[in-house]
Amino acid sequence: MEIAGILDFLKRLSKNNNREWFHEHKPEYQEVQKTFEELLSVVIMRIALFDETIAHVQPKDCTFRIYRDIRFSSDKSPFKTYISGYINAHGKKSYHCGYYLHLEPGNCMLAGGGWCMLPGMLKAVRQSVYDNIDEFRSIVEDPGFKKYFPVIGESHLKILPRNFPKDFPYPQYLKCKDYSVVYHIQDSFYDNPNFMDEIAAVFRQLKRFADFINYTIDDFE
Repeated sequence: MEIAGILDFLKRLSKNNNREWFHEHKPEYQEVQKTFEELLSVVIMRIALFDETIAHVQPKDCTFRIYRDIRFSSDKSPFKTYISGYINAHGKKSYHCGYYLHLEPGNCMLAGGGWCMLPGMLKAVRQSVYDNIDEFRSIVEDPGFKKYFPVIGESHLKILPRNFPKDFPYPQYLKCKDYSVVYHIQDSFYDNPNFMDEIAAVFRQLKRFADFINYTIDDFE
């Protein structure tokens, strides 16, 4: 099964998101899992060439359950309609920044950075950005980085956080509610026989950003 096969299965799952259909197609899902873990294995090997801290990570430690937690959700669909992996030197549940790969029909992405940080952690990262703004800008404003990650953060404050001067010339970097970055890709990205080279190029650019954020985050772990 190729990546297109994974996306096709997920499309059909989204139209038949019930336990009966999933049970009937369980062998096919197991093949999807196997193919995705094989993909992650190669991605890990490619990343390890420039980030040896993740060389020990195993594909099975990067993946997430396909079963949704519906206890507190109005949407009672039992299954996720995507499959994803988080390659993280400290484990997929760590605040430490890693490399995220997401397969979902019409919403594939490569991403990384810091999500859902603790309030003190977020405050510390903002302070680090402020104190080291030249270094931070040299990373996020580099054309090679901006090619993939033009926006820093998924959501943003409307005004500058307290305790920072109002005339700070780069307020957009302090208004971030998170320090994540996302590169959205078309499903056809995986039709290119050289897609693995592109994934490696994206994550190589991400590493510089992750290193900057991790310098602060790792003090909290």
